[in-house]
Amino acid sequence: MRHAPVLGGLGLVTVLLGAALPLIDFFIVNVALPTMEHDLAAGPAMLELIVAGYGVAYAVLLVLGGRLGDMFGRRRLFLAGLTAFGVTSLACGLAPDAGTLVGARVAQGAAAALMLPQVLATIQATTTGSRRARAMGLYGATAGLSMVAGQILGGVLVAADIAGTGWRAVFLVNVPVVLIGLLLAVRTVPESRSERPAPVDVPGTLLLAVSMVTLLVPLTEGRAAGWPLWTWLGLGAFPFAALGFFLVERRADRAGRTPLVPPSLLALLSLRRGLALVVPFSVSFGGFMFVIAVALQQGLGMGPVSAGLTLVPMAVTFFGASLSGPRLIARYGTRVVTAGGVLQGLGVVLIVAAVWRSWPDLGSAGLAPGAAFAGLGQGLQLPVLMRLVLSDVPADRAGVGSGVMITAQQAALAVGVATLGSLFLSLTPGLGMRDALLLTLAAQLALIALTATLSLRLPRTMS
Repeated sequence: MRHAPVLGGLGLVTVLLGAALPLIDFFIVNVALPTMEHDLAAGPAMLELIVAGYGVAYAVLLVLGGRLGDMFGRRRLFLAGLTAFGVTSLACGLAPDAGTLVGARVAQGAAAALMLPQVLATIQATTTGSRRARAMGLYGATAGLSMVAGQILGGVLVAADIAGTGWRAVFLVNVPVVLIGLLLAVRTVPESRSERPAPVDVPGTLLLAVSMVTLLVPLTEGRAAGWPLWTWLGLGAFPFAALGFFLVERRADRAGRTPLVPPSLLALLSLRRGLALVVPFSVSFGGFMFVIAVALQQGLGMGPVSAGLTLVPMAVTFFGASLSGPRLIARYGTRVVTAGGVLQGLGVVLIVAAVWRSWPDLGSAGLAPGAAFAGLGQGLQLPVLMRLVLSDVPADRAGVGSGVMITAQQAALAVGVATLGSLFLSLTPGLGMRDALLLTLAAQLALIALTATLSLRLPRTMS
């Protein structure tokens, strides 16, 4: 009799390390952009590409990465993705010019897309019951903490200027971490794969890629490029590409083939309702992290270390709330998500009050209460939502399910940077940075209110 693989404690730590790296690298460049602009003589459009190239490649290939893990083995793809992530991080750190850095960032995003879906898929396939709930809680804590820690770590590394590396250290630091991760993964991560592996859905993959590119590239590049015609043509093509993707996937499903994103998977109520909350939450989160990095450095004149350390209260409370999530869910059910939305909203209101009252003399101490409450609320939401999305996904479709969820999260983070970031940067010349920040935070509050309202539709209990 064949026994199911089991993920031990050290193996869980190892895959969570793999989960942290791609998310840290999405945000770590935010505080390094000013020094990149100076050192590489990069204009606004090129800086946007340094951010967007990674995010677009990452989002486009995540579902394919999950499918490949189901087919060829999740451990094998995790090791391959982790290796590629280390090599491409080295290429980013050694890039001689902005164009080379953009190319290396695209490759780094592709490597992340191979690695990250294997983390959730491995957890789904190798844990059950309370162990799975605990592992998912730790994954959510790692994901949220990584997004905040990325900017903190980026600020520290840029300011430290280790051996004169400056901004390059934010990429080079990945190399020793990857080597440690590879040594651990070989010994501690069990192999798992789908019992019924399906071939790659080429038409679905191409149409999903077109859908993601026509949405994310115009949104991220539009403002910096001055909204040329191609950006509007791209956005106009997006709904047609998305509709084409849906129709091709539905036809493949009805014909008995296995599409990239099976509509039967989207028929799961828990997955649909969870994604409906993950998207506005991530748009809000991604936009806030980008806007606050710009406001602290350019508006308040903080250095990269001070700007990064301002987010420490958010990181601490997020991590604490994430770890307490499984216990709170067992006692109070999914109303924990609603409470988290209320606390996050309170935190943003406190930040608004501090900006209104003290700008431009606002410091880290003035922002600390708001950051702490916002992190507390976020930590009560994200791990629960991730667990909810995957709660009813069969183990043999774990790779596809995790790929769908992470794609939605990653695309929403990129949309948040593009939309809230563009709103903030467009308002700044006419209104000044303080009022532009206040209006952008008001838009974020609307997204938080939407998430909290939708959470009332969740079932009270969760398996």
